[in-house]
Amino acid sequence: MGIIAWIFIGLLAGLIAKALMPGKDPGGIIITMLIGIAGGLLGGWLGKVIFGVDSIDGFFDLSTWVAAIVGSIILLAIYRLVTGNRRHA
Repeated sequence: MGIIAWIFIGLLAGLIAKALMPGKDPGGIIITMLIGIAGGLLGGWLGKVIFGVDSIDGFFDLSTWVAAIVGSIILLAIYRLVTGNRRHA
């Protein structure tokens, strides 16, 4: 898959992760989408390392989407832990 496909999957995975984990995020929708892109890459990497599967088979494969969404949820949770206690003045 090309980089454009990964960006698109990451954007959608970020939106799905946000829908699965509702709440206020300090960064808004743009940060959530960037987290989705990074989460897609993280999910693909974790799938290869932990399960030994090629989770980056193709754009329409379920394993690609599951890996991207799980990676996005992980990164969104970490982001909320890191930035959740900050107060904006």
